[in-house]
Amino acid sequence: MGGKTVADKIWELHVVAREESGRDLLYIDRHIIHEVTSPIAFDELRSRGISVRRPDLTFAVVDHDIPTVGREVCDEDVLSFKQIASLSKNTKEFDIFFLDCFSPYQGVAHVTYPQLGLTSPGTTLACGDSHTCTHGALGALAFGIGTSEVAHVLSTQTLWLKKPKNMRVIYRGQIPRGVTAKDIALFTIRKLGVGGGFGHVIEYKGSAVESLSVEERMTMCNMSVEAGARTSIIPPDDKTLDYIKNKPFTPKGEAWEEASQQFRKLCTDPNAKFDKEASLDISRLEPQVSWGTNPSMVAGITERVPDPKEYRDNSQREAVERALKYMDLKPGTKMSDIEVEAVFIGSCTNGRLVDLISVAKIVKGRKVNPHVKALIVPGSQLVKRSAERIGLHKVFHESGFEFRNAGCSLCVNMNEDKFKEGARVASTSNRNFENRQGLGVKTHLVSPIMAAAAAIEGRFVDIREWELNEELDLRK
Repeated sequence: MGGKTVADKIWELHVVAREESGRDLLYIDRHIIHEVTSPIAFDELRSRGISVRRPDLTFAVVDHDIPTVGREVCDEDVLSFKQIASLSKNTKEFDIFFLDCFSPYQGVAHVTYPQLGLTSPGTTLACGDSHTCTHGALGALAFGIGTSEVAHVLSTQTLWLKKPKNMRVIYRGQIPRGVTAKDIALFTIRKLGVGGGFGHVIEYKGSAVESLSVEERMTMCNMSVEAGARTSIIPPDDKTLDYIKNKPFTPKGEAWEEASQQFRKLCTDPNAKFDKEASLDISRLEPQVSWGTNPSMVAGITERVPDPKEYRDNSQREAVERALKYMDLKPGTKMSDIEVEAVFIGSCTNGRLVDLISVAKIVKGRKVNPHVKALIVPGSQLVKRSAERIGLHKVFHESGFEFRNAGCSLCVNMNEDKFKEGARVASTSNRNFENRQGLGVKTHLVSPIMAAAAAIEGRFVDIREWELNEELDLRK
């Protein structure tokens, strides 16, 4: 009998029923909702006279629309704030736990809920957001779902899904200096393509993955959907347990001891078979910068913008030509010659404390280029307060960065945070689609430290050439 992957084991423990068509009805342990994809779902429940099946397992947060400067405008019933008001009304009516605009724990769903201990190894989790795969970093099987599926989970606490195939990505070599989890994620998408993981749950493996912190692993899993994956997962280890222990919603005392024993059993069997595998050597990986309009269009900092003529496939060549036209880049341009007008550091990809600490180590004692607008938006208010306790806010302000309240902010361009039309931006978010961050905005995806250096220099630079003071005392 063949072995099973960790994803197989979690899936099988949550199957409630099976259809002949191949779909399984999966029990959902945690359901996260937000202000954008939930209003229509709640309206559907009302029209059918249905209540929320398990309000105690449903958790709401406002993140996409929330302003990052002042919170008092959350009470205004205008434009996107109507969605915030709707979520507030719905959570009160259906008695759902809600982190509203003024909660000290408010933040981007995929940042704040792991911080609260609501993401646990071996659980199933669903959210009406494509980057729900982030939670796989803690050994959870997490799915991004659509609005109609949000309504189904609200009313039944279950979800009809076709079981994904299994894919394993193994990394060979150790992570080089100046290279981060974001660089590894971009490099992975570059190699797999935007459809390389389609229909699969990706399991990340290798000593490089093991060396990453849990927050860095979240960055890895967050980007999996950009390779077309249904979701992704990293089997839990001691780092995972240390991260979730003593969190507000984590079991305590004897309950924790029992739970942690079960968590440690969650692993992929040595003889488990994968439908697809990829082995990537990262021993010589360099910092990555996207040059195009999807996350697979990436190059190393010492490389150049590609020439469409290099692509034999007509569709690829046309895609590159269109991307370069939108990005206003010429083939052969050095990545280090590309100048930027704005920098955004934040999002559910890189808005955690580990990201902000890395940025502070780059910018302390330096000044943002006068031609660059630079924003740092923490992934949660808890991240913001933690950063302030160790003095990061002073470092950011002295360097010329704006340090704001938590929210999705410029990742999705749905609140008052705006880049000027056509601006060229270095962003730590996850998508660089046309107009993603504003009309005509040209987005270059990079790591937090690459974004920080670009803010200082006004262009992309090789961060490996900079002195990285790992012993920096940020409180001084």
